[in-house]
Amino acid sequence: MNFFKKYFDIIHSKISAIPPEQLVKAVDMIRAVNKKNGKVIIIGNGGSAAMASHISVDLTKNAGIRSITFNEADLITCFANDFGYERWLEKAIAYYADKKDLLIAISSSGNSLNIINGVKKAKEIGIPVISCSGFDKNNPLSKLGDLNYWVESKGYNIVEMTHHIWLVAIVDYLIGKIEY
Repeated sequence: MNFFKKYFDIIHSKISAIPPEQLVKAVDMIRAVNKKNGKVIIIGNGGSAAMASHISVDLTKNAGIRSITFNEADLITCFANDFGYERWLEKAIAYYADKKDLLIAISSSGNSLNIINGVKKAKEIGIPVISCSGFDKNNPLSKLGDLNYWVESKGYNIVEMTHHIWLVAIVDYLIGKIEY
């Protein structure tokens, strides 16, 4: 029983560690992209890819903001086969992104080469980037975003759940409702 209390206390402390103004900055970036008729592209691996899909669908369906991920098995396996796993997101962004878009890049460690290379391609195109990372504060991803969210933890689930709550909260802020 004590495990769960401690676990939830840790999660609460991580979620609450970010000043709300930092989350509003992401809201402003998303609204600016939507105003230009751009789209929000969200990338991640594993649990972060699942989170990217969840946030993308909520942005599109509930907030009315176009959003995509690159989580289709055929796209991943084709691009990874043809360009290498480290470069598949870079190539997906090259093919699908437009200058008026926004990229949200999620990596718990901030060290995933495919995510880093995707972010570098987005920056090359001129696309603003929001990064979500954890583990070491000066991880490579945290140095690349225009807006960087970092979770002080080495636990994958702690980092991922904190990112998830922050991103869902951003969507709900855009919708304008806490419960609906």
